[in-house]
Amino acid sequence: MIFRTVLVLLVLSFGSAFAAGSDSSGGGDSNNSESLYKSSVSLIKRAGKLEKKDNKEKAEKLYSQAFKKLSEALKKDRKNPDILNYMGFTSRKIGNFSEAEDYYLRGLAIDPKHNGINEYLGELYVQTDRIDKAKERLEVLKNCNCEEYGELELIIKTRGSKVY
Repeated sequence: MIFRTVLVLLVLSFGSAFAAGSDSSGGGDSNNSESLYKSSVSLIKRAGKLEKKDNKEKAEKLYSQAFKKLSEALKKDRKNPDILNYMGFTSRKIGNFSEAEDYYLRGLAIDPKHNGINEYLGELYVQTDRIDKAKERLEVLKNCNCEEYGELELIIKTRGSKVY
């Protein structure tokens, strides 16, 4: 009987600690790198939808909010090329091309074969009329068997129309 009581008390105490949010992943911390990153990606997706509806001003505000969250995430995880990729993306979307290029290049220094960075940097090069450099990014993606290759290839081919 005593064993059963002790067992029940142990289960209840562990259960209440678990229910209080003591998971070891840090998922409850809204200021950790992963949480900030996920939150910024959500903002970026919302901004993209607004852009498609020609609501550029609201989209830019969301891109700016996402950038701020990504900046915080980068302080906690300086070697994450995904964070740098989206920092470049959001910078590019609000017209800060040189800043965007810096973030993309920092990301490539960590992971030279990063598909997203190579595609988005290629798009930046198309936007800034540096087609030869865009083709260099396409060459990096050539054997990736990924959608980024096709998207960048299309953007380079149709550079007269704004697809990026």
